[in-house]
Amino acid sequence: MEELDHTSSVLALSSLASSLSSTNRESSGAASTSSSPSQVREEEEEEEEDYDRPPQTVQQQTGVSYHVHFPTTDDEASRLIRDDTWSCIIVVLTFWFFVSLTFILGVYGSVNLRFGPNCSLLVQPNSFFVEYIKVEELDGAKTAPTLYGLYKTPPLDVTTTWSEIHNASLPGSSHKEWIYILNKGSQINISYSVNSPSSSSLVLLIAQGSESFAQWLEDPSYPNTTLSWNIICGSGMIQQDILKSSSYYVAVGNLNSEEVEVQLNIRVKAFLYNATAAYYKCSLAQGSCISKVFFPHGNAVVLTSPGPEQGAASNEWYVKLSYGPRWVSYLVGIGGMTILMLLAFHFLNNFQCNHEDGTRFQFGGRRSERTPLLSHKDDDLSSWGSSYDSLSQDDEDPEDGLAMGSQEGKPPKDGEYNNNIRRLCAVCFDAPRDSFFLPCGHCVACFACGTRIAELAGTCPICQRNMKKVRKIFTV
Repeated sequence: MEELDHTSSVLALSSLASSLSSTNRESSGAASTSSSPSQVREEEEEEEEDYDRPPQTVQQQTGVSYHVHFPTTDDEASRLIRDDTWSCIIVVLTFWFFVSLTFILGVYGSVNLRFGPNCSLLVQPNSFFVEYIKVEELDGAKTAPTLYGLYKTPPLDVTTTWSEIHNASLPGSSHKEWIYILNKGSQINISYSVNSPSSSSLVLLIAQGSESFAQWLEDPSYPNTTLSWNIICGSGMIQQDILKSSSYYVAVGNLNSEEVEVQLNIRVKAFLYNATAAYYKCSLAQGSCISKVFFPHGNAVVLTSPGPEQGAASNEWYVKLSYGPRWVSYLVGIGGMTILMLLAFHFLNNFQCNHEDGTRFQFGGRRSERTPLLSHKDDDLSSWGSSYDSLSQDDEDPEDGLAMGSQEGKPPKDGEYNNNIRRLCAVCFDAPRDSFFLPCGHCVACFACGTRIAELAGTCPICQRNMKKVRKIFTV
């Protein structure tokens, strides 16, 4: 570590020496002629040193430098806080923008519904995000569904039973399905009769939800994706209890290459919501229906469809269900999140300021005690170092180990220092070290080179601190 410290100091002094090479020759002669013990030279009047300024670099005895930076002015600190505040606001707005898009287009986005007879669908959106519910019919059927608005969730206590007979002729590798929206507690009974000259079998299934039905379409021979999967041949009956309110598909598929005829008698026992206490009723035959969602407690909306019609071509309806966003809630959410983030930022900023004050006190303190610039002994290794006793043993000459001569002109032995070289200017190597820098107190150059270093670089080549003055050391 000491060699690394020497090398960094040597590089700093070498760069200064190269920039001052043209002027150092003249100043070296002047310095050598002015090194007489009787000659006195003063640079300027002494000013009071500023001990409150925090150091940019704090050197430890191990040679490792720690850079600690603090805002030097109130304007800089205010600018940093202002920039962080705007960054915080931008992050909050961006985050809430994506959250709003997720709710408006995703969770509460418009959806197209397909359902069969005697549908009883309960819709209860979050009143904080939804202001109204809008339903409109898409197919223009003669009999239209009805929308009910209720103050609270209605009971599921109305029971109805109906049956449908479907005759289907299925070509090879084809299927036919029927959809029902059923609530918990309902039941499906299917009686079938397959008519095939070659005794071909069909697949009869009941799938819960559109995703399960889509998975079966991808692989009709795989039974684990559906609620009920059966191979039917001849005549028989299948019964299925409904344990969860959802949409259910009843489908029959022909996996053979020849055409097969089948007759299905679907008998459904369904539980419906009791909408007799509804405060709002609207038939989709009149156009689109809109039901308000009360804030903050909310309310319930029930969408029902009429029973099956005998001889009708289809007993299915297609409607579009959409939600109106409550924009006030989104704006309040943006404001609330912004305030919370600003409060959190304020507390973190205060904590950071307190931490920086502690760091400033720990690393920025100055000791008032000083040691003499020149020791009593000429060979004292601290004679060229800092005037602060806390740094007198930390800094070493950047020219240690680079001295090539001795007093007798012979190379020095291993581990020995040449005192003559140590007393010469580390820049020009011609004049003695008769100056030191303020406020750090390092003594590494003659007064002429030190003056030029202060004019050109403005920082001490040893500790990299800003120099205020260069003082002359008088020889008595």
